[in-house]
Amino acid sequence: ANLVRLHTPPTNNSSPTSFLVRNRATMDQPVKLAKVNRVLGRTGNTGNVTQVRVEFMDAEGGMGGRSIVRNVKGPVREGDILCLLEWEREARRLR
Repeated sequence: ANLVRLHTPPTNNSSPTSFLVRNRATMDQPVKLAKVNRVLGRTGNTGNVTQVRVEFMDAEGGMGGRSIVRNVKGPVREGDILCLLEWEREARRLR
């Protein structure tokens, strides 16, 4: 979501190239670090999203105490550190 793919048309002797440029709007936003405490299960139509319980970390790297459930796309396991751009919203529980 925070990357924009740009495509340059081919010139005489070059092949088409594409490159990624970071969206400046997302680079200036604050982030929160959260540690994965527990993997709750898979969700989504094809099971490609993992639901995890995370606990927020404070500025010194310790645990802040507050924990929420989040959905994560891609590989994740207990002990991983997530960089959250949005941390107010909690995911709905699996049924």
